[in-house]
Amino acid sequence: MSLRVSDFAYALPEELIAQRPPQVRGSSRMLFLPRLEGPWQDRHFVDLPEFLRPGDLLVMNDSRVIPARLFATREGLRTQKSSQTPTGVVEVLLTARLAGNEEWSALVKPAKKVPVGERLLFRDAAGELVLTAEVTAEGEFGERTLRFTPVADFYLALERIGHLPLPPYIRREKSAPNTEEDRERYQTVVSRSETRGSAAAPTAGLHFTDDILSRLKERGVELATVTLHVGLGTFQPVRVERVNEIQLHAEPYTISAATADALNRAREEGRRILAVGTTTTRTLEHIARLSSNRTIVPHSGETALFLSPGVEFRMVQGLITNFHLPESTLMMLVSAFAGRERVLAAYEHAVAERYRFFSYGDCMLLL
Repeated sequence: MSLRVSDFAYALPEELIAQRPPQVRGSSRMLFLPRLEGPWQDRHFVDLPEFLRPGDLLVMNDSRVIPARLFATREGLRTQKSSQTPTGVVEVLLTARLAGNEEWSALVKPAKKVPVGERLLFRDAAGELVLTAEVTAEGEFGERTLRFTPVADFYLALERIGHLPLPPYIRREKSAPNTEEDRERYQTVVSRSETRGSAAAPTAGLHFTDDILSRLKERGVELATVTLHVGLGTFQPVRVERVNEIQLHAEPYTISAATADALNRAREEGRRILAVGTTTTRTLEHIARLSSNRTIVPHSGETALFLSPGVEFRMVQGLITNFHLPESTLMMLVSAFAGRERVLAAYEHAVAERYRFFSYGDCMLLL
């Protein structure tokens, strides 16, 4: 009998959902969970280098979050010039770039007011028109395809009018969806402008600091990055009852020549490969299924790989990850890696010990 989505539920007091990052980056708690057997340990993230050994290859996702949460009015409606969100506003969350910077997948609400053919106007706080877009296709659950009128610098325009798309469980005022702290701390230290494109942060990477990365290098740990742009799958809840019915949206990734070389050498030499986060894990396991025993080559592609209990992990031997939402596909991935019962027991311990949960929360190390 296949597993049910409800098999990955657990009780979480609302007050344990982290609303802000720790005061100092890297000061989070870390629950060490041996993958197969042995007791867990309550530690701190700064202890991470103690658990790794010379020759380990640690792979991070360097994708940068874009200010993908936008507010628009429909063409023909009078724009309300106010610091408050205008009445009748359309909220738009860009989830994936489809063609250049002109065509994007998005989630919109209220979706019923935004049919195909509707034009959306995006203005700055002063009321100046910055971007316009036409709805060219619609899908389920508020999904829309938008075609933007070309501008000289699309990302600069997003910086003028957009907000970082914090998850809905992180509560902010509608008139101020981000704080200055959010704009800094909802990005990893390895993200770059050249790798921008995510609609959510690869949150396991938020714990790393330049100092911790330097300590890992001094210990002989090799570092590498992949780029996977987090998209729609992060925002859509699971809407089926059984795990074997789940299908993920495809997300784009890139493997550089340097990372391909690092992965090939680590595999040939039998060294451990550790993934920072579920996005990195999915990328590496997708590549493993493409390459099998062949040499990994630098390339770009898409992955919709879903990892759930019973799956074989072919590349990743260690995982750093945050605590995830109940009944989420991320919870299922972690359970696939270390066993559902073992992971649920560890989560129960984390709740009892008052760990902080979700994007701005604490983390686990599974080895």
